[in-house]
Amino acid sequence: MVKDFSDAESFAVHFDDPDRDDWQKPAEVVALLDDVQGMTVVDLGAGTGYFLPYLSEAVGLKGRVLALDSEPEMVDFMMKRVEEERLRNVRPDVIPPDDPSLSPRSVDRFLIVNTWHHIRDRREYARKLLTSLRPGGAVMIVDFTDDSPIGPPSKHRLSPETVAAELRGAGFAVAVADESLPYQYAIFGRVP
Repeated sequence: MVKDFSDAESFAVHFDDPDRDDWQKPAEVVALLDDVQGMTVVDLGAGTGYFLPYLSEAVGLKGRVLALDSEPEMVDFMMKRVEEERLRNVRPDVIPPDDPSLSPRSVDRFLIVNTWHHIRDRREYARKLLTSLRPGGAVMIVDFTDDSPIGPPSKHRLSPETVAAELRGAGFAVAVADESLPYQYAIFGRVP
């Protein structure tokens, strides 16, 4: 699924709508990552940076958040957000759509929210994520359920079973997260 996300300002109206907190439950999502204090956490497909304040607080002063997106305008938008909100431990950056462009064993956690269905060749991409993770690291993919009243068209949605199979095929140990999100599921891929 290829979508033009270049108009960051217009997407911010939707992505950063205060009503999103009710169904996205950002504090719960970040808590699912386990204790990330002092860790390096990547928000992959970070968009306008909705999760950045939550992740910044969770990793603390000794941790860091890499806010990665393939759309330069989204990254510019996040740069402004980081400056305005004084998120000193957050670094936005542009990456190619087919590669997270991270060094081996440089990351503790990946958070991928409402983005996995946009990635082409997801199994190969997942292999790159696995290579980037330190021992004990994990990927958490949060995406829309088939029956969600919001999200992408149904033909672009991925079932939790599909996501789990893609991660397993890339070498991850997979588990379904215990969460209370009304419109989404969360799948963990852990370094075996």
